[in-house]
Amino acid sequence: MPAPTTLELLWGSPDRPRRGPKPSLTLERIVGEAIDLADTEGLANLSMARLAERLGCAKMALYRYIPGKAELTALMLDTALGLPPEPPCGPTDSDPEPWRTYLRPWTETFYERAVSHPWANELTTGIRLLGPNELAWLESALAVLDGTGLTAAERLDTVVLLANHVRGMGLQAAAAGADLEGELARELGTVLTMQAQRYPHAAAAFAETMSGTAAQTGRDNALSFGIDRILDGVAALIATRR
Repeated sequence: MPAPTTLELLWGSPDRPRRGPKPSLTLERIVGEAIDLADTEGLANLSMARLAERLGCAKMALYRYIPGKAELTALMLDTALGLPPEPPCGPTDSDPEPWRTYLRPWTETFYERAVSHPWANELTTGIRLLGPNELAWLESALAVLDGTGLTAAERLDTVVLLANHVRGMGLQAAAAGADLEGELARELGTVLTMQAQRYPHAAAAFAETMSGTAAQTGRDNALSFGIDRILDGVAALIATRR
């Protein structure tokens, strides 16, 4: 029997009859264990052999379910992303811009998922098959932008802008932790002090962000700031269409 394809694994396929005793593993358990392994040890340390060791089975037993690592990581990504937040029902008197009200938690939730699974960023580049959960994220964002006057291409580009903002912030968070600007300022502190005359604006900006708490200075607000500026630009474009 041919191995299931990525399309079949992500989107389902007709029942594949199996011979012999009932299998002891399930696809859900395999994918869940693979996610735990990647979360703790990184995607580079994920292999079919390492996964089989954690599951307490022979490596070849995994191939009854998944042909290889490429198909496994596709399932891992879609599972880790989960479903997006529920979209609003539509505009109301108190919320004339439901698209904006929704796209903020949409982006923030996407970021939270990405940060909790740092390896996910490695899997979201290039041309690839999207799973049902990932496609649901795209569908919900596009749906809430429907009726705004934006073209289909502009709606897609809006989603891409927000998703790429999340990916960029997620990569920084994975490398530096929660206090991104603080860590960068501490790393550059000596250089900026020595080279303040050459780079006065950089020195002043970092000095100001470190002059108080993050809440007082707006430090580490890049995610929220970026979301607002993207949505401001989208709102301005929508206004021209009306």
